[in-house]
Amino acid sequence: MAEGLMRGAIDTRVGRAAVSRHDADMDEVRDVAARLARAMETIIEGKPAVIRTTITALLAGGHLLIEDVPGVGKTMLAKTLARAIASAVRRIQFTPDLLPSDITGVSVFNPESRQFEFRPGAVFANVVVCDEINRASPKVQSALLESMEEGQVTVDGQTYMLPQPFMVMATQNPLEMEGTYPLPEAQRDRFLARISMGYPAPAAEMAMLDSHSGRSPLDELVPVTDAQTVARLVLAVQSVYTSPALRHYVVELVTASRANSALRLGASPRAALHVVRAARAHAALEGRDYALPEDVQRVSPAVLRHRLVLSPDAVIARRTTDEVIVELLRSTSVPAAPH
Repeated sequence: MAEGLMRGAIDTRVGRAAVSRHDADMDEVRDVAARLARAMETIIEGKPAVIRTTITALLAGGHLLIEDVPGVGKTMLAKTLARAIASAVRRIQFTPDLLPSDITGVSVFNPESRQFEFRPGAVFANVVVCDEINRASPKVQSALLESMEEGQVTVDGQTYMLPQPFMVMATQNPLEMEGTYPLPEAQRDRFLARISMGYPAPAAEMAMLDSHSGRSPLDELVPVTDAQTVARLVLAVQSVYTSPALRHYVVELVTASRANSALRLGASPRAALHVVRAARAHAALEGRDYALPEDVQRVSPAVLRHRLVLSPDAVIARRTTDEVIVELLRSTSVPAAPH
């Protein structure tokens, strides 16, 4: 009996220690996220919601697609996050003549050793900024599929692991712009979230004219964290609790999208996984170690809007995917809080 009491006391202390470490991890998530937000707001003015979604995607271990018209700061947003993290950063300018090997790497024959040697491409970095990704051909765009999903690159039958954390931040112009190719559905589905910058408010645009008219403000941006810290926080976010009822809520939401008459293509199983991951990150940013339905509702538009394809009738009626997502959220029953 004494042995049982001793084991129970040890288990209690271990449990308390685990809770204490978990609370410390959540505190660090909020602290690092706050420092990242403050640093990014010195460059990207008047866009707190965009910055928050960007940080959410980072902590969820996902990739971000930034779509809008030219000149609204898409590339600046990507470069700002990359500069705020002391890590390996590479930028790829997507053009019609870009080759897949420019992204993934290529095996080159060394005449001295008489062997082929692998030369890594631009994707071997912690943060990869893909500028105007839809200006390259679909063949080049598909070169990112394996790296975005599996964190690795396979060249000539040999697999090479990418550094962690690994995040692709891609910008693209609307399809009606000249010289663009639509991203394949398979590649859009690999982006955890899609955001639009939008035009700045007049006050923010005035401040931008003051701060950006001379030298680039990025030159003065000091990193506020590093790759190792981000990788550790991504793991901490994965431990945020999601109840079975909440996971069932997410499954019901994506299932409803597949039966909606306004959609030709609903959300994939990967979309459900990304909603849960983003909800965990959102909960962590709120200082909680458990996710709520409100977290799912907050992240769903950014996570789902680029995956859903409207039906021809919905296009003719000038409906938007965001409108359909709002309807899906309203029609899906929210799990009741436990008593």
